[in-house]
Amino acid sequence: MVSTNDVKSGMALDLPDGLFQIIEHQHVKPGKGRAFVRMKLKNLNTGAVIDRTFRADENVPQAIIDRRDHQFLYRDHFGYHFMNLETYAQFALPEEDVGEAVNYITEGSTVMLSLYEDVPIGVELPASVLLQVTGAEPAVRGDRVSGATKPVTLETGLVVNAPLFITAGDRIKVDTRTGTYISRA
Repeated sequence: MVSTNDVKSGMALDLPDGLFQIIEHQHVKPGKGRAFVRMKLKNLNTGAVIDRTFRADENVPQAIIDRRDHQFLYRDHFGYHFMNLETYAQFALPEEDVGEAVNYITEGSTVMLSLYEDVPIGVELPASVLLQVTGAEPAVRGDRVSGATKPVTLETGLVVNAPLFITAGDRIKVDTRTGTYISRA
C-alpha cells in the first residue's frame, strides 16, 4: 500500500478495476473542504485512460512491475514467441497483447517486457529500431523538390514515408513512438 500523497508519475496501482499506471497526478487543496489527489490513470490491459480522484492520504495498493529484456524468437499460430535472456525460459504472447510493437520487432531483436506477478502485460520498445526496406518505388525524374518523400515498405510490413533516395535493400532507422523515418543506417 502507498499513500496518495506519496505517488509519482509512472507508478503502477492494482485497483479493483484493474492494473493502472499513473500518467500524471495533482494534489489539490481547496480553500474549503478536504484535500484530494486527482490522477490520470492508464489501464495497462486495455490502454484506456481515465481520470480518478482520491482523498488525500488515502492508501491505495501499489503494483510492482518487473521489466526484463527478452529476445523475440519467431511468430506462429500460437502468437509471438519470446525468450528471457537471463533464464532462457520461453513463452508465447498473442498478437493483441503485443500491440503496435508487431510493426517494429524482427527475429532476434531485443525488447523489454513488463511483467506483473510473472505474467507479461506489455512490450516496451527502444526509441528507434533499424529495419530493412523490402519495397520502394524508384524516384521519378523531376521529383527533386526539397524534402520530397515516398512510401516504402519495411520487412515487418510497416509502410513509412522516406526520402526519394531510399531504395529496396537499404536499412533505415525508424522512430517507434511516431512510426516515422529518422535516417539511413
